[in-house]
Amino acid sequence: MLTHREKERYDRQLRIPEVGKEGQGRLKQAKIIIAGAGGLGAPAAFYLAAAGVGHIRIVDDDRVDRSNLNRQLLHWEEDIGREKTESAKEKLGRLNPDVIIETVSSRIDEDTVAAMVDRCDGIIDALDNFSGRYVLNRSAVTLDIPFFHGAVQGFEGRATTIIPGQTACLECLPRGEQTHAANPIIGITPGMIGCIQASECIKYLLRQGRLLENRLVIFDGLEMTWKEFNIKPRPECSVCGKKNRKRHHGDNTR
Repeated sequence: MLTHREKERYDRQLRIPEVGKEGQGRLKQAKIIIAGAGGLGAPAAFYLAAAGVGHIRIVDDDRVDRSNLNRQLLHWEEDIGREKTESAKEKLGRLNPDVIIETVSSRIDEDTVAAMVDRCDGIIDALDNFSGRYVLNRSAVTLDIPFFHGAVQGFEGRATTIIPGQTACLECLPRGEQTHAANPIIGITPGMIGCIQASECIKYLLRQGRLLENRLVIFDGLEMTWKEFNIKPRPECSVCGKKNRKRHHGDNTR
């Protein structure tokens, strides 16, 4: 049930046939986890909150640094030194006070991930480290949670949507080069990819449109091109392969 204020706030999107009151109600009832409150997580969180996704849990263990400010739009000069989760919660609360913003200032690892993603309707992968991404991917597959992946470097970004049991998972894709150096990045790139992740999540919740299922899109901001690649689940995948998937689900206590 939408309040009068919500009807006013979402008036323009309520006019979209694919949204309407029923769709807006689905968004209001949804709970989404955003893993990472940085370059990707900030625009994704902004547009999910603006659209009226009712419950957003933001997970990040980092603090705001001045070097973040060229791209992480929820964090400003006066936030330097603050926990990113608290900085993001403040801005999102001011943007849309009708949305529940929950924060977890902790690192995602094998010991913490299950509690972080429990009973959610989707996961936005906005992390900047490989280990956390693959932990999230495994948990999403095990718990049958849609996983909206994005990654960026420089002027290039990529995105795909993982629906456990229906699509390839992150482990099925070739791994990029892993480095511990600071990732070179300009703000427009995570802005573009973070918006795609939010769009995919909203479409999934609305049950509308065509998702990036078994498709990987790559954005090149220098050439202003989009490339799309078809991807397939690997039967031998250590996460979503049939034998391994059955084994993981045997441990599923959700």
